[in-house]
Amino acid sequence: MTHSPTVRSFWDETTGSWQYVFHDPATMQGAIVDPVLDFDPRAAAVTTENAEAILGYIRDTGITVAWILDTHPHADHFSAAHWFKTRLGAPQAIGAKVTEVQALWKDIYNLGDEFPTDGSAWDRLFADGDTFMVGNIPVRVMFSPGHTLASITYVAGDAAFVHDTFMMPDSGTSRADFPGGSSATLYGSLMRILSLPDDTRLYVGHDYAPDGRAARCCATVAEHKAHNIHLCDAPGEAAYRAIRDARDATLPLPKLMLAALQVNTRGGRMPPAEDNGRSYLKIPLGYFEPR
Repeated sequence: MTHSPTVRSFWDETTGSWQYVFHDPATMQGAIVDPVLDFDPRAAAVTTENAEAILGYIRDTGITVAWILDTHPHADHFSAAHWFKTRLGAPQAIGAKVTEVQALWKDIYNLGDEFPTDGSAWDRLFADGDTFMVGNIPVRVMFSPGHTLASITYVAGDAAFVHDTFMMPDSGTSRADFPGGSSATLYGSLMRILSLPDDTRLYVGHDYAPDGRAARCCATVAEHKAHNIHLCDAPGEAAYRAIRDARDATLPLPKLMLAALQVNTRGGRMPPAEDNGRSYLKIPLGYFEPR
């Protein structure tokens, strides 16, 4: 039996990010995937326009949220997962390798013992092959690293939330040059995702809308096999890696990366408040080379 969730996408133009709510139409149970908190870097102000729009949709549609899911600790936006947990009471989850990302960035930021690296900021750490249900929709977790060393994909019936692995076919694939990333590892993840049935809907984490087209979020496995420019133009791992690594060498680091990882390695929580009641972000001067 094919299980087909209803998927609603939410576009954050500021960061080029896609957020999702999927639900089982029979039971109206659903899940939120990769929600965004708004952040103004000039004012260091955190607001909730994106999250409020998603919450409004959930309430208007009558969805009961069973899970709040992140695919990885994002480098380009703040996760709204914890914000949703405080309002909906649903558990938040991420991949089990997030503990390695926490340890990596704890060292980069020189954080002290107040920063745990055991994944306790989440209610559930998913390993490769783990399964759970959202209503009658079976969800399987696929470990799909390369963009980060902790990235996972959620395969929910005939829909897969593939985060920063694939872009849309006319944009190719995602970068693999962040700390812990690897184009070789990403290629393996791409091939594994392409082993899903051809009609599987792949929902991407970002779209930067080349040539002025409208932003898009979904293409099937078959469409990626036929048209993805990084795989059709460069068949085989060696050719793919050459294209991916050359492209990554030209890309600036995301403008919010040094802010976002301090929040997202805490499950979407701000750093602990200091003695004046205010949270602060640290910037590791000189750690990264300018691009």
